[in-house]
Amino acid sequence: MSILLTTSYLPPVSIISALFGSERIVIEGFETYTKQTCRNHCFIYGPNGPQLLSIPVFKVFGNHTMVKDIQISYNNHWQKIHWRSIETAYNNSPFFLYYRDQLEPFYRKRIDLLLDFNTELLKVLLGILGLDKKIEYTGHYIKQPEKLLDLRGLDKRKSQFSNILYPEYQQTFHPKFGFLPDLSIIDLIFNLGPEALDYLGALPV
Repeated sequence: MSILLTTSYLPPVSIISALFGSERIVIEGFETYTKQTCRNHCFIYGPNGPQLLSIPVFKVFGNHTMVKDIQISYNNHWQKIHWRSIETAYNNSPFFLYYRDQLEPFYRKRIDLLLDFNTELLKVLLGILGLDKKIEYTGHYIKQPEKLLDLRGLDKRKSQFSNILYPEYQQTFHPKFGFLPDLSIIDLIFNLGPEALDYLGALPV
């Protein structure tokens, strides 16, 4: 099965679980960029509850800019802020030290295009999870996909706090705020480690 997706930054558990049974991932690059979606932001479990991390971007062609052309802005120190937030959130989680060295480089190097940044990060995340997937880009906007499961609207249908029943697992700040479902996949990875794959496989899509 091949899946058609939009790009996403540190995708939520729901999106990664949708990839579980796929052989090929096709990422839509020719859609018009939409703000306030997983394309450039994610939620982690911070010391004060759910915490939004958002990559600042620049739309080179205004509101008609396609995703493939969206550039990352480096006018502020968002990389340092994001990594510091991730460290604060997960430094005491069971598997943070096992995986931090694979993720930290993304918060030091410069990648100009959001699509490239997200895809390279996704490859690392899938590698950590042990999911071997072929990743491709669309060559044009696919209006009516054929032989592709269209999940480009997944971020809209399943928000970070959707109605899907997610089994609870121990989170760093669980005693303080309780279980928060469908956060960024790094929440699952840092807390469950190798067991994250079994968790994903048990989720309904």
